[in-house]
Amino acid sequence: MWKSVLAGTTALAIAGTSLVYAQQGPAGPDRAQRWKPSAADISAFGDARIAAVHAGLKLTAEQEKNWSAVESALRDLAKQRSERYAARASANRPADAIERMALRAEVMTQRGAALKKLADAAVPLYKSLDEGQKNRFTMLARLGGRDGAERGSRGHGGMGGWQHRGPRGSERGPQPQ
Repeated sequence: MWKSVLAGTTALAIAGTSLVYAQQGPAGPDRAQRWKPSAADISAFGDARIAAVHAGLKLTAEQEKNWSAVESALRDLAKQRSERYAARASANRPADAIERMALRAEVMTQRGAALKKLADAAVPLYKSLDEGQKNRFTMLARLGGRDGAERGSRGHGGMGGWQHRGPRGSERGPQPQ
């Protein structure tokens, strides 16, 4: 008899707890909202990231001469990102797939030009860096090659798609060269 009572009580307890978990959470204004950064927040984070790259490189006086062009190109990328974020927040997404494709192509073209400007500006500075600085530059700027920067800005690491993947471009460890 006690076994039947214990088995029945256990079954009720299990069924009751599964009903509690199956219920929906609060809807509407009671539901916790995910924080959405403003354009000013995006701009501030870009400034902080640029400052971090600069501080982490520990440039010599000679190398410092080449920093301003890199900083300017990085600021242009950050400004573009902030403007894209503000435009996306204030506009509705195009309903038409072709319009979305054209908009995405325009954004990629602008971003490609800005990245080309950064690459051109970074050549003299990068050539003057020692191996430790080059590794720090790759990590701080999150220029991870195929697994990082080429993914774009869709949730893969902030400022224009920069993604930390380590000095060799991968979290999986050193890659053969």
